[in-house]
Amino acid sequence: MVMAAAESQFHVLAVDDSIIDRKLIERLLKTSSYRVTTVDSGSKALEFLGLLGEEDHGNPNQPCICTNHSQEVAVNLVITDYCMPGMTGYDLLKRIKESSSLRNIPVVIMSSENVPSRISRCLQEGAEEFFLKPVRLSDLNKLKTHMMKSKCKNHQMPENLEDPERPEESTATSSPSAETSEFQSPQSQPQLKQQQQQQQSQANNSNNNKRKAVEEGPSPDRARPRYSNDLTVVSN
Repeated sequence: MVMAAAESQFHVLAVDDSIIDRKLIERLLKTSSYRVTTVDSGSKALEFLGLLGEEDHGNPNQPCICTNHSQEVAVNLVITDYCMPGMTGYDLLKRIKESSSLRNIPVVIMSSENVPSRISRCLQEGAEEFFLKPVRLSDLNKLKTHMMKSKCKNHQMPENLEDPERPEESTATSSPSAETSEFQSPQSQPQLKQQQQQQQSQANNSNNNKRKAVEEGPSPDRARPRYSNDLTVVSN
């Protein structure tokens, strides 16, 4: 039950122009407890993801109405057929990987033709897997790993953006003290100089007093002997 609840959080966008293959992949994904949205063309997939531009419309004079579904419904993985009229699965893969906001979404390509050059080109462009039709349930078991990696990347990105700001904050907080010290130093220099002059003059006065005392010698009061009142002088 816990595994099914975790997998049900993942949303898969399936793209295939064949209604038979589209129904098959939808049934297999729902069997794996994934939430599924199906479209029959690459342009509709772009529209669902919010990446449909004016160049994708046949009539350039017709206004482009694009609803950014990606902000409302998060897509965790896109699985698309390779051979489709208009926009191929390879073209859809490139458009997703060129998007700065959606490039981390895993993309899986399906095809009924086993062409090594086609498979290699899709994997080099960023596809996570290349399945040969008919797609089996064992193939779809590989999707969870790619979606978990993508989910971890999305959670780590905000932390990586915040970490570089911390040294800047420390430097920003320390800079005012440095500025205040720089502003205070010109004012404190005359005061320090005045204190040093006063200490020097006091030291000179002390040395002069000591020298004077040595030259004059002891005072007469200090040389005069002192007698006690109890002594009696006896004359001969």
